[in-house]
Order: sequence, then C-alpha cells, then structure tokens
Amino acid sequence: MKYNFDQVIDRRASDSVKWNAYAPDVIPMWIADMDFPSPEPVIRALVARAQHGVFGYPDSIYDDTSHQLSEFRQMIMERLARHYQWQITPEEIVFAPSVVVGFHLACLALAHSHEAVLVQTPVYPPILAAAHETGIQGQKMMLTRNTDGSYSVDWDAFEASITPETRLFILCNPHNPVGKVFQPEELAHLAEICLRHNVTIVADEVHCDLIYPESRHTPIATLDNEVAQNTITLMSPSKTYNLAGLQVSFAIIPNRELRKRYMFAGRSLIPWVNIFGLLAGQVAYQEGEEWLQEVLLYLKANRDYLLDFARQHLPGVHIGYPQGTYLAWLDCRQANLPIKPYQFFLEKARVALNDGEKFGPGGEGFVRLNFACPRPLLQQGLERMSEALQNNLGNRADD
Repeated sequence: MKYNFDQVIDRRASDSVKWNAYAPDVIPMWIADMDFPSPEPVIRALVARAQHGVFGYPDSIYDDTSHQLSEFRQMIMERLARHYQWQITPEEIVFAPSVVVGFHLACLALAHSHEAVLVQTPVYPPILAAAHETGIQGQKMMLTRNTDGSYSVDWDAFEASITPETRLFILCNPHNPVGKVFQPEELAHLAEICLRHNVTIVADEVHCDLIYPESRHTPIATLDNEVAQNTITLMSPSKTYNLAGLQVSFAIIPNRELRKRYMFAGRSLIPWVNIFGLLAGQVAYQEGEEWLQEVLLYLKANRDYLLDFARQHLPGVHIGYPQGTYLAWLDCRQANLPIKPYQFFLEKARVALNDGEKFGPGGEGFVRLNFACPRPLLQQGLERMSEALQNNLGNRADD
C-alpha cells in the first residue's frame, strides 16, 4: 500500500474539534472525520494554491460562465455516470459549503412554518434538528432494530407518519448512525409512498463512497425519472477524502422548479464556496481514487477487527454490521451500566463516543463509535472500553 494509515498523527494543535473537545488523556472516537491525511495530490494542490498568495473572492456558485465550476461539474457528471450510470446535466448541480447546509436550504425552500419535515430516527443530530433550526414542524418515525442488529423500515408506520402538513422527507443513505445501506426495493417503496403523498425527498448521501464490498449504494434519484423529479440529492467529497474542514458539497436537482426554489433560498446566504474547498474537491475526484481504494480496505479491516473484538471482549455490548460509513452503532442496553453509556466510557475508559440519545428516539442506551483511525489507536480505545466493562462486572459481583 502506498499510504500508511497506521501512522498516528498529533491533531491537537490543528484546530480539531474532535481532538480539542476533551482532556488530553481521552481518546476521541466521536465526530465523523478521519484521523488520516487526505490524498497526496490534494495536499500538493492546496500547497501550490496557497503559495500563489492571493485569496480574493472566487466566482459565484450561481455563475454559469465560471470555468472552474464548469470543470468541477463535468467531473461530478462523469463520476456519477461511472459509478451509478446516472446521467445528469451541468445545470442540475448546485454547490454549497456542506450537506448540512444543503438540507437546511431544502427545508427553507420547500416548507412554511406550519408545514413539516419527516425524518427516520435514530439519525444524525443535524438532520434531527433541521426542523427546529429552520422554523418548521418536525415529524419522526423510528426505524425498526432487528434481532441481528440490522435496521428496517416499518412501512405502515412510515406512511402513517406522513400528514397533510408533510412537505419533505430527509432520507439518510447510507444511514448515520446505524450504517444501513438501503436496498433498491426499499428505496422504491419509500419513493412510491412519498410520490403518492406529494412529499419531496431530500437524500443525504454524503457517505455514498464509503461502502463495503458486500453492499452497493443506489442513489434514490436513479430509480426512474419520476423519482428524480421529486428528489434533491446531497453529496460531497468531504467524508470520502477527509476534507470536511474545507467545506464543499453539491446538490443534484433535476426538477427545474425545485432547483429554482432551492437556489433562491441560498442566493443571499451562500454566494460562493471556499476556494480551497473547490480545489480540494476537484483534485480528490480527479486523482484520489488510489487513496480511496486503500482507505476502504483499511476501514473494512478496522470494522472487522471492531466487530470481532466486541464479540469477545465487550460484554453486554452488541453491534450491528455496518454496510457503509466508518461509524459503528453500539447497543449497550444489556451491559448493566450504572450511568449512561456515553458517560460511562468517557469517565471509566477515557474514550469519547457520541451519546446515542442525541440521535433521537431509538438512540437511548446506544453510543456511536468512529473507527476511521489508525489501528493502534482503535486497539487502545477498545482495550480501555473492555477493561472498564470488566471492572463494572466485577463491581456488580461484589455488591
């Protein structure tokens, strides 16, 4: 392998929220960024751009004559055609700083204050909070956790959650935090219900490149033209190539009226995207494939190591099988912990995870673990967690 993902890099002096949120003795395995350097071609391109020394205003993302944006759109079109046989046109691509900005714009564009957005929980907290933060109504339906730790949709419950006020549904696929990659037949069922109730689909597909060999990502908009016309798809190179801090993403909106409303909502708020983000995204898509294939192999090995370790050394903790993302969803409800799992692992193991309750209904008793880190760091964190669980069992036996 060309890249050494085992190397532990000190991030505490790099303005990293992941590493600076907790005390120095805590291993942070929470927020969803990788502890790996981005692809070398991206780093070289950013250094060369920085050496230019002038960082004035870039072209507006609404400027159809921009050469740089035109090139980036062409790369995106070629990538979607290559990976998903999805044929789109340049005008269907609208840039934004992040996917989070994207689904907030969709809420602002498509719903009034008395109308609603539907989400499936447990789900990425900014998706859960989108309704409140954009001044509309929030609706929730809980995914069904199966006995093997996988998740499925209760179709009757999903349809019953839709009311006359529901204007959009935010689909998270691959799903954060449960790691589910929706199958084409599931997507078709979701799309059919939304079409029948005139509910626009906003598909957060930011983790679409982080899929393991046994699964395959299907953008919901590729099912057929009717579904595409009812869908805003949000994608980004940020998770794929560890570029989150550079702020670049895009929406694919085939429906002209939806695109017009989406762009109107953002025009006065987002005139451009960071020049370094645009450059990094372009170079990553153009020259980052070797890095991506290597990091996927490493992440799969980390995932498999985590699952095996949990079965043997994390008593009372059960993990579903992540089909995509680099996030594991740990069910700690049978571990008999004296406090919330998030607090327990932070205080007793000095490992920082995400509190499952923050992901909404269905998250109680869970934590989310980010395994996109060097294997030595993953091993150290898991060994700390194991020791804390074993000590807890010993303490309970002494009571």
